[in-house]
Amino acid sequence: MDPCRFVRITVSGLALKMPATLRPSRSGIHPSATPPCYCEIRLRGLPTQMATVPLVSPDTPPPDPGALAAGFHFEEADLRRLASRGWLRSSGSAWLRISVFTGRRSGTCGGPGTGKLVGHTWVEMELEGVGERPRVFKSGWVKIGKGGKAAAEGKEEQEEEEELSQLHLVVRAEPDPQFVFQFGGEPECSPVVFQIQGNIRQPVFSCKFSADRNSRSRSLRSDPGGSRIWSIRSFGSERERPGKERKGWMIVIHDLSGSPVAAASMVTPFVASPGSDRVSRLNPGAWLILRPNGYAGEGWKPWGRLEAWRERGSSEALGYRFELNSGTVVAESSISTKKGGRFLIDTTTGRGDRSVHSPVSSPRYNGETASSYKGFVMVSTVEGEGKCSKPHVQIGLKHVKCIADAAVFVALSAAVDLSMDACRLFSHKLRKELRIGQHESSF
Repeated sequence: MDPCRFVRITVSGLALKMPATLRPSRSGIHPSATPPCYCEIRLRGLPTQMATVPLVSPDTPPPDPGALAAGFHFEEADLRRLASRGWLRSSGSAWLRISVFTGRRSGTCGGPGTGKLVGHTWVEMELEGVGERPRVFKSGWVKIGKGGKAAAEGKEEQEEEEELSQLHLVVRAEPDPQFVFQFGGEPECSPVVFQIQGNIRQPVFSCKFSADRNSRSRSLRSDPGGSRIWSIRSFGSERERPGKERKGWMIVIHDLSGSPVAAASMVTPFVASPGSDRVSRLNPGAWLILRPNGYAGEGWKPWGRLEAWRERGSSEALGYRFELNSGTVVAESSISTKKGGRFLIDTTTGRGDRSVHSPVSSPRYNGETASSYKGFVMVSTVEGEGKCSKPHVQIGLKHVKCIADAAVFVALSAAVDLSMDACRLFSHKLRKELRIGQHESSF
């Protein structure tokens, strides 16, 4: 398999200094408990990303770049197309806009918050050649507000009578090759999975979906020596009782030879909370993401566990939490049930130019552990309820050492997509492929 050439633009090292006259405070409370700040990070034509910004005292030294605040991925061909559509300015530069607010992020699923605007700043990014070598566009403190915009527009910065806040940030771009896959149909329809390379679509996996709990429990053999079996033994657990529940789903990923190379199995039913028709956060359903225990059909070993539920709020969402077999939580967020969104694993911390070991170890099933680094791991698309979903999956090159590595991430993306159906309100009927061999008592 050959990867696609991607460019990754990241924003990290955020911190905010505010003058005493502007700094929010709470009477009688330690300064560290001041109201939080957040920012909206935007590239034209792409979804806005949001991140928390720590508020620091004026005498605080420049912070370490710290954790990732936002990340954008582009194929080099996408950059060329965007340039031809006028997204890039005549200078060949793109502009990143960061808007800083005080207050809590009340928006959900990436929606806007309701905080008070502190100011904006723009970062100019010269993108020519970024596919060949890393480049830092900005690293340090910038003024935000009127002065910040004037500087970004290339005008002479003028003295302002009022004091301005300062934002610390690091904006950089670097090559980030990725493998790209797409399901040929909805996961419950047992589709073929294609690898995408430009205009070339090559089949690499096939899927087999089953909603029959009995056939699943017969075919899924666990590894008796597994280090963290979780609820592999819990098929037929006490939670599988008559009522509003969805259970028994499983999807197995096969390579082109027909050998199973990964699987996602629903090990905890998705059950409606008492007196309601929704799966709650207090009682989530769960999947195990599995890899073969050897090369010759010797059973399965768990690689990770995905929990999912339905969030309440002004904009309902699919909540999820993904934990590796080691016990490390690497993804926890929500996706709009109406608009859909992305499932993302990105463990970037530390300086962008410093390689550090990642908690996401290679899912290789031959007992070896591939060298891995913190950074982008994977992202997959999820459509909203009632929409045709053919997940598009991108996996970082350094996390794929063999075909089974890619397959386990494909199985995870299928489980996330199927969770959107599993968490659908029980007052809504599911499509027939999801109801084979079982029933929902609310019908």
